[in-house]
Amino acid sequence: MKYEGIWHITQMDMWDEDYFNMEVQAFIQIGSNGFGNFQFGLVSGDMDGEVVNTGNTERFDFTWEGNDENDPASGSGWLKLSGPEKLKGRIKFHHGDSSEFVAIRAAS
Repeated sequence: MKYEGIWHITQMDMWDEDYFNMEVQAFIQIGSNGFGNFQFGLVSGDMDGEVVNTGNTERFDFTWEGNDENDPASGSGWLKLSGPEKLKGRIKFHHGDSSEFVAIRAAS
């Protein structure tokens, strides 16, 4: 699956780099089975996703469960390729914030 791998988050609409790289370099990791995890700032979660085709557009849609500053959190999101080594996407908190982001594939 072309979304498989580790992707480093480089931009987020809602948060600046000082926040999203606060504890670790912000990342999204996706396995070949559509499961994955992520962390940015004090938010981390486990993902369950699938590739979805709508018309001419393909994207990876996911739901997630995890923590936001040690409080339970969940939500959904999507991402799509914006070149062979770049993703654009959105992550949404259930009943909360939503942010677009950009990520680049981590070097192997």
